[in-house]
Amino acid sequence: MPPVQPMLAKSVAEIPPGMQYEAKWDGFRAIVFRDGDEVEIGSRTTKTLTRYFPELVEAFRRELPARCVVDGEIVIAREGRLRFEELLERIHPAASRVRTLAERTPASFVAFDLLALDDTALADRPLAERRSALESALAGASAPVHLAPAVTDVELARTWFAQYEGAGLDGVVAKPLDGPYAAGERTLFKIKHQRTADCVLAGYREHKSGPIVGSLLLGLYDGDGQLQHVGVCASFPMARRHELVEELAPLRLDDLTGHPWAAWADESAQAASRLPGAVSRWTGTKDLSWVPLRPDRVVEVAYDHMESTRFRHTTQFRRWRPDREPASCTYEQLEEPVSYDLSDILR
Repeated sequence: MPPVQPMLAKSVAEIPPGMQYEAKWDGFRAIVFRDGDEVEIGSRTTKTLTRYFPELVEAFRRELPARCVVDGEIVIAREGRLRFEELLERIHPAASRVRTLAERTPASFVAFDLLALDDTALADRPLAERRSALESALAGASAPVHLAPAVTDVELARTWFAQYEGAGLDGVVAKPLDGPYAAGERTLFKIKHQRTADCVLAGYREHKSGPIVGSLLLGLYDGDGQLQHVGVCASFPMARRHELVEELAPLRLDDLTGHPWAAWADESAQAASRLPGAVSRWTGTKDLSWVPLRPDRVVEVAYDHMESTRFRHTTQFRRWRPDREPASCTYEQLEEPVSYDLSDILR
Protein backbone atom coordinates (compact mmCIF):
# COMPACT_ATOMS: atom_id res chain seq x y z
CA MET A 1 0.00 0.00 0.00
CA PRO A 2 1.20 3.53 -0.68
CA PRO A 3 3.23 5.41 0.25
CA VAL A 4 6.43 3.57 -0.68
CA GLN A 5 9.78 5.28 -1.07
CA PRO A 6 11.64 4.24 -4.21
CA MET A 7 15.04 2.61 -4.06
CA LEU A 8 17.71 5.23 -4.80
CA ALA A 9 21.14 5.42 -6.42
CA LYS A 10 24.53 6.89 -5.56
CA SER A 11 26.70 8.54 -8.21
CA VAL A 12 29.90 6.73 -9.17
CA ALA A 13 32.48 7.56 -11.82
CA GLU A 14 32.70 4.20 -13.61
CA ILE A 15 30.29 1.44 -14.58
CA PRO A 16 30.83 -1.38 -12.02
CA PRO A 17 31.07 -4.97 -13.32
CA GLY A 18 28.82 -7.92 -12.51
CA MET A 19 25.46 -6.16 -12.30
CA GLN A 20 22.28 -5.50 -14.24
CA TYR A 21 22.47 -2.37 -16.37
CA GLU A 22 19.71 -0.06 -17.50
CA ALA A 23 19.51 3.38 -19.06
CA LYS A 24 19.02 6.26 -16.64
CA TRP A 25 15.79 7.91 -17.72
CA ASP A 26 15.38 11.67 -17.41
CA GLY A 27 11.87 11.95 -16.03
CA PHE A 28 9.75 11.71 -12.89
CA ARG A 29 10.36 8.64 -10.75
CA ALA A 30 7.03 6.96 -10.01
CA ILE A 31 5.72 3.91 -8.19
CA VAL A 32 2.39 2.79 -9.65
CA PHE A 33 -0.18 0.96 -7.52
CA ARG A 34 -3.03 -0.78 -9.33
CA ASP A 35 -5.93 -2.68 -7.78
CA GLY A 36 -8.55 -3.17 -10.46
CA ASP A 37 -9.80 0.24 -11.57
CA GLU A 38 -8.09 1.93 -8.63
CA VAL A 39 -4.74 3.48 -9.65
CA GLU A 40 -2.38 5.57 -7.55
CA ILE A 41 0.89 7.09 -8.81
CA GLY A 42 3.39 7.90 -6.05
CA SER A 43 6.27 10.28 -6.63
CA ARG A 44 9.89 10.06 -5.54
CA THR A 45 8.86 11.93 -2.38
CA THR A 46 5.75 9.70 -2.00
CA LYS A 47 3.39 12.55 -2.94
CA THR A 48 0.68 11.71 -5.42
CA LEU A 49 1.16 12.37 -9.12
CA THR A 50 -2.13 10.76 -10.15
CA ARG A 51 -4.06 13.90 -11.08
CA TYR A 52 -1.28 15.21 -13.32
CA PHE A 53 -1.21 12.22 -15.69
CA PRO A 54 -4.78 11.16 -16.51
CA GLU A 55 -3.68 9.56 -19.78
CA LEU A 56 -1.34 7.24 -17.86
CA VAL A 57 -4.03 6.28 -15.37
CA GLU A 58 -6.10 4.98 -18.28
CA ALA A 59 -3.07 3.25 -19.78
CA PHE A 60 -2.26 1.51 -16.49
CA ARG A 61 -5.81 0.14 -16.28
CA ARG A 62 -5.37 -1.21 -19.79
CA GLU A 63 -1.74 -2.42 -19.83
CA LEU A 64 -0.73 -3.41 -16.28
CA PRO A 65 -1.75 -6.58 -14.41
CA ALA A 66 -4.99 -6.15 -12.46
CA ARG A 67 -3.18 -6.06 -9.09
CA CYS A 68 0.44 -4.93 -8.98
CA VAL A 69 2.98 -2.39 -7.74
CA VAL A 70 5.46 -1.27 -10.40
CA ASP A 71 8.47 1.05 -10.12
CA GLY A 72 9.48 3.11 -13.11
CA GLU A 73 9.86 6.52 -14.71
CA ILE A 74 7.34 8.90 -16.25
CA VAL A 75 8.83 10.54 -19.33
CA ILE A 76 7.77 12.70 -22.25
CA ALA A 77 9.42 11.88 -25.57
CA ARG A 78 9.18 14.07 -28.65
CA GLU A 79 11.20 14.16 -31.85
CA GLY A 80 13.37 11.30 -30.67
CA ARG A 81 14.45 12.92 -27.38
CA LEU A 82 13.24 13.06 -23.80
CA ARG A 83 11.74 16.43 -22.86
CA PHE A 84 12.06 17.09 -19.14
CA GLU A 85 10.94 20.71 -19.41
CA GLU A 86 7.65 19.62 -20.90
CA LEU A 87 7.27 17.15 -18.07
CA LEU A 88 7.63 19.98 -15.55
CA GLU A 89 4.71 21.80 -17.18
CA ARG A 90 2.42 18.93 -16.21
CA ILE A 91 2.61 19.84 -12.50
CA HIS A 92 -0.12 22.46 -12.77
CA PRO A 93 -2.92 23.32 -10.32
CA ALA A 94 -5.59 23.73 -13.02
CA ALA A 95 -7.24 20.48 -14.07
CA SER A 96 -8.18 21.98 -17.45
CA ARG A 97 -4.52 22.76 -18.16
CA VAL A 98 -3.49 19.24 -17.17
CA ARG A 99 -6.05 17.74 -19.55
CA THR A 100 -4.88 20.00 -22.39
CA LEU A 101 -1.24 19.02 -21.88
CA ALA A 102 -2.17 15.34 -21.57
CA GLU A 103 -3.53 15.55 -25.12
CA ARG A 104 -0.81 17.82 -26.49
CA THR A 105 2.25 16.17 -24.91
CA PRO A 106 1.19 12.72 -23.64
CA ALA A 107 3.50 10.99 -21.21
CA SER A 108 4.88 7.46 -21.24
CA PHE A 109 5.90 5.12 -18.45
CA VAL A 110 9.08 3.03 -18.46
CA ALA A 111 8.83 0.15 -15.99
CA PHE A 112 12.01 -1.27 -14.43
CA ASP A 113 11.00 -3.08 -11.23
CA LEU A 114 8.12 -5.07 -9.77
CA LEU A 115 7.35 -4.83 -6.05
CA ALA A 116 4.15 -6.87 -5.90
CA LEU A 117 1.97 -9.00 -8.17
CA ASP A 118 -1.46 -10.32 -7.21
CA ASP A 119 -1.10 -11.59 -3.62
CA THR A 120 2.69 -11.90 -3.77
CA ALA A 121 5.06 -9.28 -2.30
CA LEU A 122 8.34 -9.29 -4.21
CA ALA A 123 10.40 -6.56 -2.52
CA ASP A 124 12.45 -9.09 -0.53
CA ARG A 125 13.25 -11.19 -3.60
CA PRO A 126 16.56 -10.67 -5.47
CA LEU A 127 16.53 -8.32 -8.46
CA ALA A 128 17.09 -11.15 -10.94
CA GLU A 129 13.86 -12.80 -9.78
CA ARG A 130 11.92 -9.51 -9.78
CA ARG A 131 13.15 -8.73 -13.28
CA SER A 132 11.99 -12.08 -14.60
CA ALA A 133 8.56 -11.54 -13.03
CA LEU A 134 8.39 -8.03 -14.49
CA GLU A 135 9.15 -9.29 -17.99
CA SER A 136 6.38 -11.88 -17.72
CA ALA A 137 3.91 -9.39 -16.26
CA LEU A 138 4.49 -6.87 -19.07
CA ALA A 139 4.85 -9.35 -21.91
CA GLY A 140 1.65 -8.11 -23.51
CA ALA A 141 1.98 -4.41 -22.65
CA SER A 142 2.11 -1.75 -25.33
CA ALA A 143 2.72 2.01 -25.53
CA PRO A 144 2.65 4.18 -23.55
CA VAL A 145 3.75 1.51 -21.04
CA HIS A 146 7.22 0.18 -21.80
CA LEU A 147 9.59 -2.36 -20.28
CA ALA A 148 13.01 -0.81 -19.64
CA PRO A 149 15.79 -2.60 -21.53
CA ALA A 150 18.24 -4.33 -19.18
CA VAL A 151 21.44 -6.33 -19.73
CA THR A 152 24.19 -7.93 -17.67
CA ASP A 153 26.93 -7.33 -20.27
CA VAL A 154 29.11 -4.49 -18.96
CA GLU A 155 30.59 -3.83 -22.41
CA LEU A 156 27.13 -3.33 -23.84
CA ALA A 157 26.34 -1.03 -20.92
CA ARG A 158 29.37 1.08 -21.85
CA THR A 159 28.09 1.24 -25.41
CA TRP A 160 24.71 2.40 -24.11
CA PHE A 161 26.42 5.02 -22.00
CA ALA A 162 28.05 6.48 -25.11
CA GLN A 163 25.09 6.18 -27.44
CA TYR A 164 22.04 7.01 -25.35
CA GLU A 165 23.17 10.52 -24.44
CA GLY A 166 22.04 11.69 -27.86
CA ALA A 167 18.50 10.68 -26.95
CA GLY A 168 18.46 12.79 -23.82
CA LEU A 169 19.09 10.00 -21.31
CA ASP A 170 21.13 10.71 -18.20
CA GLY A 171 23.53 7.76 -18.33
CA VAL A 172 23.43 4.22 -16.94
CA VAL A 173 22.12 2.68 -13.71
CA ALA A 174 23.82 -0.43 -12.30
CA LYS A 175 21.83 -2.71 -9.98
CA PRO A 176 23.15 -5.65 -7.90
CA LEU A 177 21.49 -8.82 -9.21
CA ASP A 178 21.11 -10.42 -5.79
CA GLY A 179 19.84 -7.35 -3.98
CA PRO A 180 16.30 -6.91 -2.56
CA TYR A 181 14.22 -3.79 -3.16
CA ALA A 182 15.58 -1.49 -0.43
CA ALA A 183 13.02 1.32 -0.27
CA GLY A 184 14.54 4.72 0.44
CA GLU A 185 18.12 3.42 0.46
CA ARG A 186 20.93 4.27 -1.96
CA THR A 187 21.87 0.74 -2.95
CA LEU A 188 21.99 1.32 -6.71
CA PHE A 189 24.69 3.05 -8.73
CA LYS A 190 24.22 5.76 -11.32
CA ILE A 191 26.85 6.74 -13.87
CA LYS A 192 26.14 10.07 -15.52
CA HIS A 193 27.85 11.97 -18.29
CA GLN A 194 28.65 14.78 -15.90
CA ARG A 195 28.50 15.35 -12.19
CA THR A 196 25.30 16.96 -10.98
CA ALA A 197 23.82 17.61 -7.56
CA ASP A 198 20.41 18.62 -6.27
CA CYS A 199 20.96 21.47 -3.82
CA VAL A 200 18.84 23.60 -1.54
CA LEU A 201 18.53 27.23 -2.61
CA ALA A 202 18.91 29.21 0.61
CA GLY A 203 19.75 32.72 -0.58
CA TYR A 204 21.39 34.88 -3.20
CA ARG A 205 23.89 37.68 -3.55
CA GLU A 206 23.05 40.73 -5.58
CA HIS A 207 24.96 41.52 -8.75
CA LYS A 208 27.58 44.27 -8.71
CA SER A 209 25.55 46.23 -11.27
CA GLY A 210 22.48 46.60 -9.08
CA PRO A 211 19.63 44.88 -7.18
CA ILE A 212 19.47 41.82 -9.42
CA VAL A 213 20.57 38.26 -8.73
CA GLY A 214 24.32 37.81 -8.96
CA SER A 215 24.71 34.28 -7.62
CA LEU A 216 22.53 31.66 -6.01
CA LEU A 217 23.71 30.29 -2.66
CA LEU A 218 23.56 26.51 -2.46
CA GLY A 219 23.31 24.15 0.48
CA LEU A 220 23.42 20.43 1.27
CA TYR A 221 22.37 18.73 4.49
CA ASP A 222 25.09 16.90 6.39
CA GLY A 223 24.76 13.78 8.52
CA ASP A 224 23.61 15.85 11.50
CA GLY A 225 20.81 17.47 9.53
CA GLN A 226 22.56 20.83 9.28
CA LEU A 227 22.34 22.76 6.02
CA GLN A 228 25.91 23.46 4.91
CA HIS A 229 26.83 26.17 2.43
CA VAL A 230 28.50 24.30 -0.45
CA GLY A 231 28.96 26.91 -3.17
CA VAL A 232 27.27 29.19 -5.67
CA CYS A 233 25.64 29.11 -9.07
CA ALA A 234 26.27 32.30 -11.01
CA SER A 235 26.21 31.90 -14.80
CA PHE A 236 23.06 33.71 -15.92
CA PRO A 237 22.33 36.19 -18.73
CA MET A 238 21.46 39.67 -17.50
CA ALA A 239 17.81 39.32 -18.49
CA ARG A 240 17.56 36.14 -16.45
CA ARG A 241 19.11 37.86 -13.41
CA HIS A 242 16.28 40.41 -13.48
CA GLU A 243 13.68 37.65 -13.83
CA LEU A 244 15.08 35.74 -10.87
CA VAL A 245 14.50 38.68 -8.52
CA GLU A 246 10.76 38.51 -9.15
CA GLU A 247 10.69 34.71 -9.30
CA LEU A 248 12.36 34.36 -5.91
CA ALA A 249 10.53 37.24 -4.21
CA PRO A 250 7.96 34.96 -2.48
CA LEU A 251 10.84 33.16 -0.73
CA ARG A 252 12.57 36.28 0.59
CA LEU A 253 12.98 36.66 4.36
CA ASP A 254 13.08 40.02 6.11
CA ASP A 255 15.79 38.82 8.46
CA LEU A 256 17.79 35.72 9.35
CA THR A 257 15.60 34.62 12.25
CA GLY A 258 15.05 30.90 11.87
CA HIS A 259 17.25 30.62 8.78
CA PRO A 260 19.74 27.69 8.79
CA TRP A 261 22.58 30.17 8.20
CA ALA A 262 21.55 32.73 10.81
CA ALA A 263 24.93 32.29 12.52
CA TRP A 264 26.80 33.90 9.60
CA ALA A 265 26.56 37.30 11.29
CA ASP A 266 28.58 35.96 14.22
CA GLU A 267 32.27 36.46 13.45
CA SER A 268 33.30 33.54 15.65
CA ALA A 269 30.92 31.27 13.73
CA GLN A 270 32.38 32.52 10.47
CA ALA A 271 35.83 31.57 11.61
CA ALA A 272 34.70 28.05 12.44
CA SER A 273 32.94 27.29 9.15
CA ARG A 274 32.61 28.51 5.58
CA LEU A 275 29.29 30.33 5.83
CA PRO A 276 28.06 32.50 2.95
CA GLY A 277 28.76 35.81 4.67
CA ALA A 278 32.18 34.83 5.98
CA VAL A 279 35.18 37.01 5.24
CA SER A 280 37.56 35.52 2.68
CA ARG A 281 41.20 36.42 2.33
CA TRP A 282 40.76 36.16 -1.43
CA THR A 283 37.97 38.76 -1.64
CA GLY A 284 39.32 41.44 0.65
CA THR A 285 36.77 44.23 1.04
CA LYS A 286 34.31 42.73 -1.48
CA ASP A 287 30.68 42.96 -0.32
CA LEU A 288 29.59 39.45 0.68
CA SER A 289 26.18 40.40 2.04
CA TRP A 290 23.32 38.27 0.81
CA VAL A 291 19.53 37.97 0.67
CA PRO A 292 18.17 35.07 2.75
CA LEU A 293 15.47 32.85 1.22
CA ARG A 294 13.25 30.22 2.76
CA PRO A 295 15.12 26.96 2.00
CA ASP A 296 12.13 25.47 0.18
CA ARG A 297 13.36 25.23 -3.41
CA VAL A 298 15.68 22.63 -4.96
CA VAL A 299 17.99 23.36 -7.89
CA GLU A 300 20.05 20.90 -9.92
CA VAL A 301 23.55 22.13 -10.76
CA ALA A 302 26.52 20.69 -12.65
CA TYR A 303 29.93 20.72 -11.02
CA ASP A 304 33.43 19.46 -11.75
CA HIS A 305 34.64 18.22 -8.37
CA MET A 306 34.49 18.73 -4.63
CA GLU A 307 37.10 20.26 -2.40
CA SER A 308 36.47 18.96 1.10
CA THR A 309 32.74 19.61 1.60
CA ARG A 310 32.26 22.31 -1.04
CA PHE A 311 32.15 22.69 -4.80
CA ARG A 312 35.62 23.69 -5.99
CA HIS A 313 34.35 26.04 -8.69
CA THR A 314 31.17 27.92 -9.51
CA THR A 315 28.47 25.45 -10.52
CA GLN A 316 26.28 25.61 -13.61
CA PHE A 317 22.51 25.91 -13.37
CA ARG A 318 20.71 22.94 -14.91
CA ARG A 319 17.08 23.10 -13.79
CA TRP A 320 14.67 23.53 -10.93
CA ARG A 321 13.61 20.29 -9.26
CA PRO A 322 10.03 20.66 -7.93
CA ASP A 323 9.91 16.87 -7.60
CA ARG A 324 12.60 16.91 -4.88
CA GLU A 325 12.16 17.71 -1.18
CA PRO A 326 14.88 20.00 0.25
CA ALA A 327 15.51 17.55 3.10
CA SER A 328 16.55 14.91 0.54
CA CYS A 329 19.44 17.08 -0.69
CA THR A 330 22.30 15.49 1.24
CA TYR A 331 25.96 14.71 0.68
CA GLU A 332 25.00 11.06 0.15
CA GLN A 333 23.94 11.77 -3.42
CA LEU A 334 27.48 12.86 -4.31
CA GLU A 335 30.56 10.95 -5.23
CA GLU A 336 33.17 10.88 -2.53
CA PRO A 337 34.98 14.24 -2.63
CA VAL A 338 38.11 14.02 -4.73
CA SER A 339 41.31 14.30 -2.69
CA TYR A 340 44.81 15.02 -4.00
CA ASP A 341 48.02 13.59 -2.60
CA LEU A 342 50.94 15.95 -3.30
CA SER A 343 53.39 13.05 -3.21
CA ASP A 344 51.45 11.31 -5.98
CA ILE A 345 51.58 14.47 -8.11
CA LEU A 346 55.28 14.95 -7.56
CA ARG A 347 56.02 11.32 -8.50
